[in-house]
Amino acid sequence: MTAVPRLPAGFTLVALTSTESTNEEAKRRAAIPEGAPDGLMVWALEQKAGKGRRGRAWISPPGNLYSSILLRPGRSLAEIAGLGFAAALAIRDSLVAWGARDVALKWPNDVLVGGDKIAGVLLESSADGSGKIPEWVVVGAGINLASHPEGMEFPATSLAAEGCSAPQPAQALETYAAAFARWRARWLDGGLAAVLEPYRRHLKGVGGPVTVRIEGGMVRGVFAALDDDGALSLRLAHGPIRRISAGDVFFARGDREFR
Repeated sequence: MTAVPRLPAGFTLVALTSTESTNEEAKRRAAIPEGAPDGLMVWALEQKAGKGRRGRAWISPPGNLYSSILLRPGRSLAEIAGLGFAAALAIRDSLVAWGARDVALKWPNDVLVGGDKIAGVLLESSADGSGKIPEWVVVGAGINLASHPEGMEFPATSLAAEGCSAPQPAQALETYAAAFARWRARWLDGGLAAVLEPYRRHLKGVGGPVTVRIEGGMVRGVFAALDDDGALSLRLAHGPIRRISAGDVFFARGDREFR
């Protein structure tokens, strides 16, 4: 590690040269008897086994930003979905500050530049389905600064590929952490609704045709709305609305579909 990033008040840093996964490291620390504090941020220069949603691999070479924030918000599982939206908004603010253009959000956890994926958010919690308030939540974020994977199922990009001057990971972490602290404070004050409205303003695909991959297959329709609880409302071809709480969204490009 060369430069040590400065974090907002209430956040503490665990800086690692390499780790299997920043989310897994944050979860491991959350589970120790004494418990890690709210606001603990795990940052690594590279991940050897980075992951995205549903356990998919997240290619994590040096030069990009990999971080996970451990939080103990004491809120219901329904409200906690707002932290994922807060993180996406913080990434968007950071990308704009770094000179990126045409920055959009893709439900539920991706950030796009020029229609290609540049960042993703992975939200995990201690919730066991019992309806209890989770003891902890981990908000993972990966942002492609200097490089991006090629030949992926979903087209990707990076700040460097977009012609922007990519910051060093330490500088990028400072910008992102400050933006996340602002959006988290807004969420704490106003709940899910406080981040949902700004999230909607930058959301790609509403009103257009999409395909959503869910457990058990694919469904097609029109992205009718983002509901007040953060679920996607899909208008099916024969008329009814289907609400989807988790899935992968694909947009049509010509005769092909991309996420």
